Amino acid sequence: MTDTVEQHPIRVVVADDQALVRIGFRLILESEGIEVAAEAEDGEQAVAAVRRTRPDVVLMDIRMPGLDGLEATRRILAGRPADRAADAPRIIMLTTFDLDHYVYAAMAAGASGFLLKDVTPEHLAAAVRLVRTGDALLAPAITRRLVERFARPAAPEAAAPHRELATPTPRELEVMGLLARGLSNAELAGRLQLSEATVKTHVARILGKLGLRDRAQVVVAAYETGLVSAGAP
Repeated sequence: MTDTVEQHPIRVVVADDQALVRIGFRLILESEGIEVAAEAEDGEQAVAAVRRTRPDVVLMDIRMPGLDGLEATRRILAGRPADRAADAPRIIMLTTFDLDHYVYAAMAAGASGFLLKDVTPEHLAAAVRLVRTGDALLAPAITRRLVERFARPAAPEAAAPHRELATPTPRELEVMGLLARGLSNAELAGRLQLSEATVKTHVARILGKLGLRDRAQVVVAAYETGLVSAGAP
């Protein structure tokens, strides 16, 4: 898997309605050996650029004129079957507000996390590399704060996208619940008396069975389906 990722430079689409932001991000990423495949100044352009260039990662501003970043994210990620979820580009939402409710909605739509626009150059490049490997940008504890603030229990008919929750084994459901409570792989291993390698295997199987892209979506799914409730210990 690692060899495949490293066969070509990471390719990124930068979508933001501010030209100076796009230029700044391009300069930072290219100085780090990350290719900017295209730029977009609104959601429509972002969707078209992704379809045209098939990037690894999209840096997506939430608030843009016309089609905003949230709807653009939905369009980019919509309709992909579970067995092709890993082929979709990873989307990082750009915002000026910490814990913006739009960020939660974007994560529920499949985004892999968020960055504040005043991110340091080092953190920007590291974030792009992190999500490219299939990990979530947000630490689970931060994701939990976000979900607890904005998630609402889904009605039974609205839980259809996660009906596969009946498929994971009891151990995988246990791992999923602990992930949603903010435990790291090392903490999971200690709690369950397993090796970290075994924990990673469980996490990978959960992602595959539910057609999710990373840990951020596992947390969202756990709260929305009622596996974990807000404020649970």
